[in-house]
Amino acid sequence: MLGIDLGNSIRTAAIRDQDPLAADTTCFNLRQYNEHADIPALTAALRGMVPTLDAVAGYSVEACVAAMRDLGMVLGSIKRHGPEPVPLAPEVVPVLHELGRRTDMVPRDTVHHYTTWNPVGGRQRMYTGDIQEAYLQESVRMVFPHLREALELAGLLSDTDVAEPKFADLTDELTGHVEPMVASIDMVVANVSPEFFARDLRSYFEEITVDGRVLLGPAAAQVPLWLIDQAVWASDHSGPEYQEFLRDSVPYSLPRWRELYDCWTGVPSVVTRLVAAYGDDPDGDDPDGAERRMPGLRPAAEALARLLRVVLVFRGRHLGIARKAYDADLRLYPVGSGGASVDLLRQITDLTRASAQLTRPRGGSAERAERRPA
Repeated sequence: MLGIDLGNSIRTAAIRDQDPLAADTTCFNLRQYNEHADIPALTAALRGMVPTLDAVAGYSVEACVAAMRDLGMVLGSIKRHGPEPVPLAPEVVPVLHELGRRTDMVPRDTVHHYTTWNPVGGRQRMYTGDIQEAYLQESVRMVFPHLREALELAGLLSDTDVAEPKFADLTDELTGHVEPMVASIDMVVANVSPEFFARDLRSYFEEITVDGRVLLGPAAAQVPLWLIDQAVWASDHSGPEYQEFLRDSVPYSLPRWRELYDCWTGVPSVVTRLVAAYGDDPDGDDPDGAERRMPGLRPAAEALARLLRVVLVFRGRHLGIARKAYDADLRLYPVGSGGASVDLLRQITDLTRASAQLTRPRGGSAERAERRPA
């Protein structure tokens, strides 16, 4: 069942409603099992939840996603308390592979399962039951519909000439769908303490090994702002560490988003096309002339600058949170569950800022206006 859209709102609502493993009670009890580090109870819960392959064959795609969600909650809980979970219930291995195959995703749960496809209200799956965990889940859940729209707009932007009048309109529409990222990070700052994340929650997102393959746990790094980066600037203005991080993150994405990453890799970014439209040679180009020939160029540059300004606000606040949560005196782990270090986050912020500088209109009249006293 490849090529299915798992990200649309109708299918998301259907997945949240599903409980194919009859796991509502077990998932609620995870909070108590985790509080007491009750590995025997967690192991029994996992073994009791694993369906047969014949049962999985009768599942809808939505039920397959929900089954992976609930198995993943128990797998992550066991790993948090020490043991690799799969050897405790080896019968789960073929089921994980089949659920991954049916949904065209990795054979374990991801940030999508933990947030977007997680029920809300009394059926919400949580590791701790702490209200701070609920806020963290909601902060991610609230941005995914916007990011889905943003990525499709980024696809249109990549196929639109930077001088076309609609380019600036598309970019502003894209910016409108990125802005909720700032609201989401503000929610985290206001409601989730760095101490709670570092000491209580981070350990539930550890990697596990399935059939010899190390699989990352649910991670904020799987929220695909990085994919918008790839289209707008990162395909050719990035660094080797960020590109490696992107390659490591891609497998945990939705199928459609993996396709977009392939489309935007190895091709000129939007920022590069804008710079080329102005002219690359600072001694021989004519930015003012370029704007006269292509009236849509300045609005395009200004719209791109607005987009990257919003991204920089988000990245700055995210970096601030990460510095606190991964401070040497507080952290239990040196890097995030998606593999990104604080240093890499700082590099990404600097790269974004450098790309934003490239979007500034370079015409002589613009430069004179910037120098003119207020």
